Amino acid sequence: MKFKAFLTENGVNLLEKRFLPALDKMGKICHLYLTRDHTMFLHNLLNGDEVQSIAQFQKEALFDDYRISSQNEDRIAFTVDISLLHRAVRSSVSICTEFGSGHTQNRLQIKLVKKLPPNSTQPMPFLTFETKGYKSAVIQDVPISKPLSRSQVLELQNALDMAQDLPQTLVQVHDLNRLQNFVDRMKHVGDLLNVSISKYGDLYVQISTTLISLGAEFRKLLVVGQQADEPAEDRNLSAQTRSTKAILQGNAHSVQVNVRHFAKSLQCHLAKPDCAFYGIAPQGACLTVIFQFFIPGSRQTDKSISLHCRLPVLDPGSS
Repeated sequence: MKFKAFLTENGVNLLEKRFLPALDKMGKICHLYLTRDHTMFLHNLLNGDEVQSIAQFQKEALFDDYRISSQNEDRIAFTVDISLLHRAVRSSVSICTEFGSGHTQNRLQIKLVKKLPPNSTQPMPFLTFETKGYKSAVIQDVPISKPLSRSQVLELQNALDMAQDLPQTLVQVHDLNRLQNFVDRMKHVGDLLNVSISKYGDLYVQISTTLISLGAEFRKLLVVGQQADEPAEDRNLSAQTRSTKAILQGNAHSVQVNVRHFAKSLQCHLAKPDCAFYGIAPQGACLTVIFQFFIPGSRQTDKSISLHCRLPVLDPGSS
């Protein structure tokens, strides 16, 4: 079982400045899953009670000189502490900057190794970062779990395949800051958040207690997938009435999620997505949030990067 690659300058920026800070907010421990073509960070894929997040990169987005081999179709997976990984990348970058003259001459290598830790008789696996300077090399070891067995990798891959199912209707939200501000205020009101998404392009979020009811509506959003025209007579109704009517007519879906989970998914804004799509899976199985990244300087989707979350539902809701 071998893995070795060099992080590109773009890969360093993606991980250090954007994705690792975001993923650290999703949970301390995640699976790092390496294949011939992709690198994936997977949170809670084997646990349905927490927010699942899937960050996937084509190998060229992060690395060059990428080499991987294993007896399991060149697939390697293990768990790692995101904060330790982030710290190692950050300090390696600062060493590169301080002692090197650019990333081309002072490259950051990452590889899978087994080492004997101090005061131990048993070799342990590490993800090692090596920064070679002009006169010296700096090595940082990030402890990882024992790599997953063939059957465990298969279980992880099956969970990953299941997590790729798309909702039939997705609405595009550009103003994530407004949504973030609203949820930050709602966290102090209650624990349960009702989310409804219509084929008209409406996203409605509401929190209710015996004393107070708060809601926010995003209207006329871009719809991907199944869509419908809103009846003219409904346009001047209140957001709640319009949402309820759309659900009864089969033109909207609604689920209830934990406010804490919803707020956690919004932390993905640290990865600097250009927009997000929200959708409800068939039978109200989960609330799906898909973050979209554009190629810098364009409005074209960067297909080398993907990030999405699946929020467990507390009540399947109405459909």
